[in-house]
Amino acid sequence: MKIDRTDDDVRAALVAAEDETATLAERAEMLMEIALGLQQRPKDVGQLYSAIDLYARALDICPEDERLLAARIRARQGTALLALPGEGVEPLEVARTGFEAAISVLRDFGRPEELAEAEMNLGLAIQNLAGRNRARITDAIAAYQRALRTFDKHRFPKEFAILQNNLATAFLSMPFTDSRAKMREALAVQAFEEGLRIVNLTDHPTEYAMLQNNLGNALQYSSSSHMIENNLRALDAYDEALKVRTRATMPIEYANTLANKANCLRNLPDAPQHPENGNRANLMAAREYYLESREIFIRAGEVAKARIVAEACEQIDRELLSAPPARSRGPADSRSQHLN
Repeated sequence: MKIDRTDDDVRAALVAAEDETATLAERAEMLMEIALGLQQRPKDVGQLYSAIDLYARALDICPEDERLLAARIRARQGTALLALPGEGVEPLEVARTGFEAAISVLRDFGRPEELAEAEMNLGLAIQNLAGRNRARITDAIAAYQRALRTFDKHRFPKEFAILQNNLATAFLSMPFTDSRAKMREALAVQAFEEGLRIVNLTDHPTEYAMLQNNLGNALQYSSSSHMIENNLRALDAYDEALKVRTRATMPIEYANTLANKANCLRNLPDAPQHPENGNRANLMAAREYYLESREIFIRAGEVAKARIVAEACEQIDRELLSAPPARSRGPADSRSQHLN
């Protein structure tokens, strides 16, 4: 692809690639570092593509005997490919191949943390491919478990928490059509809670909010017979997530969690001890949350998410008009897609 030459970082990378006073390995490493800078602070998706192209240039000039350097370049290129928006399969396939090639070298010559990070990202690539029926989710789980050999809860709490989150979402993505469905749901909740025992609101706010939001989703959509109890626990988890995910600082994440909270309220009686009295007040509160999240999604260009919550609002409007005030709702009524 054509690189945007107006970007100072990209121009610097092109100069570095042509610097004949440096060795090929030094030039490849400079390209890798500049690409990483673009990837970490992208102004737009074009800079992610520029970073991917720079990693490819680095691989082109990397000497064959610099196997460890090449592995590091491939691993970083893979993370840039994973960051691309959209539903395309090809970037995920390329990322998976790159991670697998990097791991084969990092296993022998890299630092344990490098290997674990590559395994974690390989798991993420495979998990995304599994969602498109292009890989097995069990392979993603295996990669996450290998990463946990290094990223333990004592030395790497942040990475440990992310891996627990990834494991939990992998468990929940497995087909729930057999007798082991409840076991996988329980394993997912256990993984979220294990991560939350390690991270906290003060030291790891982003990971804390992610785990609380996803724990809420797992509890809300559990097939357990304790629906009301699980939904009450889910509401507490969403409220914890919203201590970090504010509209001012993290608007998309805030809207995701707000919509999830609305989904939960729709299936919760106003008075949990008296479900026969219905949930008209909770429906009204859920409607307000949906409207606010829809406004944020529209402003951010998140069309699909805006459509989901708009449809949920329309369903609530119909229910409020047609249902008697005291009507109680079953656990499967009007559930909407959860958001991360």
